Amino acid sequence: MVSVVTLGAARVILDSLRNNYDLIWPTSSISILEWASSRKYTMRVPIEVSVDEEIEDGCDVFQGRWIWDNATNYPLYSEDSCPFLVKQTTCLRNGRPDSFYHKWRWQPHSCDLPRFDGMKLMEMLRDKRLMFVGDSVQRGMFESMICLVQSALPKVVTTSLKRIPPRKVFRVEEFNATIEYYWAPFIIESISDHATNHTVSKRLVKLDSVAKHSKEWEGADILIFESYVWWMYKPTINATYGSLDNIQEYNVTTAYRLAMETWANWIDSSINPQTQKIFFATMSPTHLWSWEWKPGSDGNCFNETHPVEGPYWGTGSNLDIMRIVEDVLGRVKVNVTVLNITQLSEYRKDGHASIFGERKGKLLTKEQRSDPKNYADCIHWCLPGVPDTWNEILYALLLQDYREE
Repeated sequence: MVSVVTLGAARVILDSLRNNYDLIWPTSSISILEWASSRKYTMRVPIEVSVDEEIEDGCDVFQGRWIWDNATNYPLYSEDSCPFLVKQTTCLRNGRPDSFYHKWRWQPHSCDLPRFDGMKLMEMLRDKRLMFVGDSVQRGMFESMICLVQSALPKVVTTSLKRIPPRKVFRVEEFNATIEYYWAPFIIESISDHATNHTVSKRLVKLDSVAKHSKEWEGADILIFESYVWWMYKPTINATYGSLDNIQEYNVTTAYRLAMETWANWIDSSINPQTQKIFFATMSPTHLWSWEWKPGSDGNCFNETHPVEGPYWGTGSNLDIMRIVEDVLGRVKVNVTVLNITQLSEYRKDGHASIFGERKGKLLTKEQRSDPKNYADCIHWCLPGVPDTWNEILYALLLQDYREE
């Protein structure tokens, strides 16, 4: 059963959370460190529900518009304040001349999103594992989440980021909690499953198995899956189904459906809905052709500084894939919550790394940057940026679940 993607439950904000921490923490720097080490895993503050922070019934948080928010407390972190960002996302550090993309905030039509509260999220994640599963776009969502959390934690809280290929594990010691990322660009098994040494052009997927990956997923309390861009390299893909010796060329949409059904069967057979929460993020749109939002032009996302205004759906988002996701998740017995990020992200042609990212692990050269038509990255997103909104919505949905428990 797919949970309703409208967020009509209460918006849960504990305005006094930080004050409560101040009341129970000692004041001197030495005693704080001693106190933190002696009270490992015991720093607890109840999460209260404020009626004043409710989101109205029937509000669809995925329908809205981007508004300019030049408040000094937005974005919620900066490149310099988060040590976990990779070069692919640090657009300002890589030379992007504008920071306008920081200041656009998603505003649902009928309600307000709760402001992200990293301390409250960590209370919800105490003694738990939250894991993002997917490709490099999903890795960006993971990095966004740990930056959002890091920016909210007191300095005495111990955090670490370990790379255990194909995983990255961000641990918050005092909460005995982890936020993790697992590289699986097709969700099902493929010859591209090595975290760093993976083929791009010669893709081969095993449509009937997630067994190797699922061993890493089984213990996670919250799982957020995503898989799209890697399927879109060309209209067909080489795949096996059943016999490893029988490699056939499949239409991508056919292969994607079979892969999703394999994943769904694992969800139904392996997930405990009483203790685990499952999310599926819809496709992250690309902005490869500017003529789609600016008729007559011949560019891409390069040099874009404002969102698309008005209705827009680009050819980079495949409607057949969206229908497959809807159909397969509609038949899953376990509750899967859809993070329908596609339409809201479609508007953000300005938020991509463009020429201010990297390719094959290296920043673009001066010559490559002078050729944005061929080298601009209109797939990945700058951080802070659009993936922060995806996490704000995820946070809001987790708050809804918390209140209903």
